[in-house]
Amino acid sequence: MLIDRARIHVIAGDGGDGCVSFRREKYVPKGGPDGGDGGLGGSVVLEVDAHIRTLLDCREQPRYRADSGRPGSGNNRTGKDGDDLVIRIPPGTVVKDVESGEILADLVDPGSRWPAARGGRGGRGNARFATPTHQAPRRADPGEPGEGRWLELELKLIADVGLVGLPNAGKSTLLSRISRARPRIADYPFTTLEPNLGIVALDEERQFVMADLPGLIEGAHRGKGLGLEFLRHVERTRVLIFLLDVTRPEPTEDLRLLENELARHSAALTEKPRLVTLSKADLLPPGAHADAPARAGLPEALLISAHSGLHLDRWLAQVWHLLQPTLAAESPTDE
Repeated sequence: MLIDRARIHVIAGDGGDGCVSFRREKYVPKGGPDGGDGGLGGSVVLEVDAHIRTLLDCREQPRYRADSGRPGSGNNRTGKDGDDLVIRIPPGTVVKDVESGEILADLVDPGSRWPAARGGRGGRGNARFATPTHQAPRRADPGEPGEGRWLELELKLIADVGLVGLPNAGKSTLLSRISRARPRIADYPFTTLEPNLGIVALDEERQFVMADLPGLIEGAHRGKGLGLEFLRHVERTRVLIFLLDVTRPEPTEDLRLLENELARHSAALTEKPRLVTLSKADLLPPGAHADAPARAGLPEALLISAHSGLHLDRWLAQVWHLLQPTLAAESPTDE
């Protein structure tokens, strides 16, 4: 099960207290202050791990506390720093402050780290306060407390291509046909209750990730149906595929509904490259394939069948053609 939301409480370690100490050594009268500083408190750090797919661990363990620094000691010895606590999260995690709702970080690249809570500084020992006029200070600072706050983690899946359609439009069947993904498939609506990812390989060099996203219904942007549980996952896709059931009475109305829901959720979605596709060609009479897009009011759409494999190779070539410019724009250039 995809767990894509979690709320966690992160608490950094406190800094260690400074030490009040005076040098005590035979034949060394008035050795002077030698109290060391306290150690730094450990920080809580979020780190992106490509091998983690959900926020399940964060939901199961919502409280994280790093180690505190140790106090200083005599002979000018600084206390040991507290160890940092690393929380591993999946790529595509957005971090928000619970109280303000502000987006604090958007963690995408594997290996990237973000300090969720910084450890407190260690207190100064009395050796720090010695002056020519005050040679025996009995003062030391306490360690500073570590930061603590509540964070909301929200996972937005990273896929190159997103399949968008009404419930039971054939998205899961299509993904299972062109990749090794095995989403749940049934002959009733809302069989897809969570996004599914599959790697589509045209050949050794042309590969991309496709997401089968839960079906949209009217009012999804307000949370109706799966609503926002679906829409946030489509934000990171580079190309959108509008998959329409060719056997429905008005495919053009279905397309209008889908475009409206995406636009109401985020205007940026309307600017993504898109490909309109008519599915379930195997349910049409063989002689009706040629003019099916025109009769559906979508002459530029491509008719396919995930069941029989009709036109799938041609369709995948078009998807790659749309995807290629977006991949090239994000790839590093040689200097």
